[in-house]
Amino acid sequence: MNSGNFPTTRMRRNRKNNAIRNLVQENIVTVHDLVYPVFVVEGNNRREEIKSLPNQYRVSIDKLLDIAHECIELGISGIALFPMIETVKNEASMLDSFNPDGLIPRAIKALKSNYPELLVFTDIALDGYTHDGHDGVSDNGDVLNDLTVDLLIKQAICHAHSGADFVCPSDMMDGRIVKIRKALDNSGFINVGIMAYSAKYASSLYGPFRDATGAMSKLGVQGKKTYQMNPANVEEALHEVALDINEGADIVMVKPGTLYLDVLYRVRTMFKKPTAIYHVSGEYAMLKFAAQSGIIDYNRAIIETMLSFKRAGANIIWTYSAIDIAKLLNHRYNL
Repeated sequence: MNSGNFPTTRMRRNRKNNAIRNLVQENIVTVHDLVYPVFVVEGNNRREEIKSLPNQYRVSIDKLLDIAHECIELGISGIALFPMIETVKNEASMLDSFNPDGLIPRAIKALKSNYPELLVFTDIALDGYTHDGHDGVSDNGDVLNDLTVDLLIKQAICHAHSGADFVCPSDMMDGRIVKIRKALDNSGFINVGIMAYSAKYASSLYGPFRDATGAMSKLGVQGKKTYQMNPANVEEALHEVALDINEGADIVMVKPGTLYLDVLYRVRTMFKKPTAIYHVSGEYAMLKFAAQSGIIDYNRAIIETMLSFKRAGANIIWTYSAIDIAKLLNHRYNL
């Protein structure tokens, strides 16, 4: 029925079919945005499901290479490595964090030998190696900043020697970026990048990750609140990011993702620096378990989540859904 000149603007004309919706779409998720976090264990032919992270596994290095091959085939840009250290953890075990024959250095070397084109990002933190799950040297629960930074420098150099493309300090110690950058440069690794976890919050959403790495059992009530950020704060995040950029970070990160889109938007708008978001384990698990219960369509929900990151300004998205997303995008899945 013709209603005359009302309304004068009809926004729905650009929504009437897939073809026009695709033409006017403002933000696009591509496989090149994605980095896939993977948990690595010692041994051979190991692929152990993580119950708190559906469809995610702890894998030995030989199985890691299978994952790397799939990432290459799908066009995923890189893999981020996290260790599951199964030996008894004590103060001496922190030496393993920079052991050139350790689990992560061997994993890096295997990846770069077989798939040199795949970017390798490595976690620079001590939580996988400490007896209490903290990210640094602990004195009765008080994490000692400067002693921790000294070990992080050694860990970063070790990973660079092994072939890492980016070292990624996730510890939230003060001053570690400038120290790591100087050490890398002085050791000849001027082309090894630093992706800094600059605005990492003391979130409730890390539980499945800590389950996967065995780093959650002894943290106590306070957890990591003395060094990770207060979820109530935004201006503090901008200060943290500014410090890391001035100290030499090539890429900055906001973590977690969906509950911190405002932080991501402000970081990208203010600094215009390559910015990553980490779609963390709890966020991933919630979508997976909701889908298993029939409450949501996982495919639609995960693409929508990725688009929210792109709208807010993310260049890079770390997500356990990377392979799922790549398969959807390669099949031209329509949201």
